[in-house]
Amino acid sequence: MGSKPVLRESLPARVLDAIGDFAFRTPARFAILVFAILVAIFTLLFSTPIATSTGEPAEFVDALFTAVSVICVTGLSTVDMATYWSPIGHVFVFVGVEIGGIGVLTLASILGLIISRRLGLRQKLLAAGDANPMRFRKGPISENQGVRLSETGSLLATVAGSVLVIEGVVAALLFPRMLLEGVDPWNAAWQSIYTSAMAFTNTGFLPTSEGLAPYAQDVWFLIVLMLAVTFGAIGFPVIYVLRKHLLRPRRWSLHVKLTLVTFGLLLLGGAIAYFLLEFDNPRTMADMDAGQRILQSFFISSMSRSGGFATLDMGELDGSSLLVSDMLMFIGGGSASTAGGIKVTTLAILFIAAFAEARGSESMEAYDRRIPSDVLRLAVSVVLWGATTVAGASIALMLIDNEPLDYVLFDVISAFATCGLTTGFTQSAGDASQYVLAATMFLGRLGTVTLAAALAASTRRQLFRRPEERPIVG
Repeated sequence: MGSKPVLRESLPARVLDAIGDFAFRTPARFAILVFAILVAIFTLLFSTPIATSTGEPAEFVDALFTAVSVICVTGLSTVDMATYWSPIGHVFVFVGVEIGGIGVLTLASILGLIISRRLGLRQKLLAAGDANPMRFRKGPISENQGVRLSETGSLLATVAGSVLVIEGVVAALLFPRMLLEGVDPWNAAWQSIYTSAMAFTNTGFLPTSEGLAPYAQDVWFLIVLMLAVTFGAIGFPVIYVLRKHLLRPRRWSLHVKLTLVTFGLLLLGGAIAYFLLEFDNPRTMADMDAGQRILQSFFISSMSRSGGFATLDMGELDGSSLLVSDMLMFIGGGSASTAGGIKVTTLAILFIAAFAEARGSESMEAYDRRIPSDVLRLAVSVVLWGATTVAGASIALMLIDNEPLDYVLFDVISAFATCGLTTGFTQSAGDASQYVLAATMFLGRLGTVTLAAALAASTRRQLFRRPEERPIVG
């Protein structure tokens, strides 16, 4: 009898295997590639005549900028989003922000979990890397993480569940308020669903040309938006832990504690700063009563973290308030969240390191836990990469457009931190400036850790140590 013939693997199977191998070996580069492909796909979608309200193909710069802003859940735009795009175009926007907000690798893992009912090691590592970019770095990884590898499946279920539940609840809370405003039930349903998605994903697009004007001083509407933005900005690992141990703070991980404490302090500190700095500004809060001043101060502080909604013209803020906004936007929200920025835990690590150095302590400690030095090195790298990106983009825009530095810097940081607030510079800028801002959004959403890991691809091992010498610092 002859030997049994070996069945050759089909071409699609070989392609899928090759993609899987590439994703497993270099997940950071795979994430960048997938983001770039998504931007290209949505650029094509927004370039089609059915995507615009006029039936004419969109200009390439507008289609590309919108695609990047949607996939990176930024909220900046070069056109009037409410009137420029057709209903089909708004569907593209809605789908894009959901994909971008959840995360490409996380969404792929969720779909795989739904289809196969299980996660293999490769899928767990990819999903864990999306939740914790430090896992993108090759080499030994400690399991003392915010979410352990064994909990990846539960985390994915939490991501899917929180998106559906939180966006559904927010839409249900906004719907009756829109009916009271006189919006017909069909449009109120669509607008409430659309707005809830834009709030939870920290994008900030609105489906109507009047924006938040009808609800600019509505306590119910603004508080619901703030809560939705906050849930999206604190991060899925935090939501996962709170779901399991909400009433047992002792079971909270160090990551959760640092995120919630730092997030709360920044929210309160920002609100106090806006209240004091804008108190007598006739263009913003001077004519408001005390209650509205407090509400608007907390709203701006919340949205400056990455939310992107605005009840006031940001270009009318005092210069000192713009600087406060720059700092809040640059910090952003929590890790593995829909928010951008360098992340609140990065800021917390830097302050913990500074306090440890001031006390003369050899190790960084918080909440009875010791923080290893490699976390500090990563935090410093994130800040330096972010500052370099912002500085480079700002210099480029100052060379291209003759606009005030405070306006340029504000929109650049908003792009980098995927916030979406604007002084008006983005929409009035030329094509070259809009390309620079699009690149800044892309780099900001990818994250400095992911980008650095993609460039490095692996951790270098050095088998020798050089002589030690201490340069003068400070």
